[in-house]
Amino acid sequence: MDGLLRIPAVAGAPRLLLRLEGAALLALATAGFALTGLSWWLYALLFFLPDLSFAAYMAGPRPGAAVYNALHSTIGPAVLAGVGLLLNSPMFLGLAAIWAAHIGFDRMLGYGLKYASAFGDTHLGRIGRASAGA
Repeated sequence: MDGLLRIPAVAGAPRLLLRLEGAALLALATAGFALTGLSWWLYALLFFLPDLSFAAYMAGPRPGAAVYNALHSTIGPAVLAGVGLLLNSPMFLGLAAIWAAHIGFDRMLGYGLKYASAFGDTHLGRIGRASAGA
């Protein structure tokens, strides 16, 4: 294994299903955003905002993975959408939809939640130059 930690990852049909699930989340969250009546400029402006979590990797892979995963888990947008429903707030619902759409987009492309071992180690497989077919 030449000293590298082997990270388990989903493969085959389950991996394809998870990517399709990401595409479905992207499509449904985008449709949900459309129902809020908010500006598409807001959608475009904020779509990649969760990727600012990459900056946490400057503190190392463990804190980087923790911050990245916090902003790339569906828990956050689900809570925000729940608050939006309780408060009848199109803005909260729209922000939740943008956030969820971003997560779906990432999953569709094969970018999964990160392991603390390295940025490229994800639950959907290794990403980057050493991905070996990921």
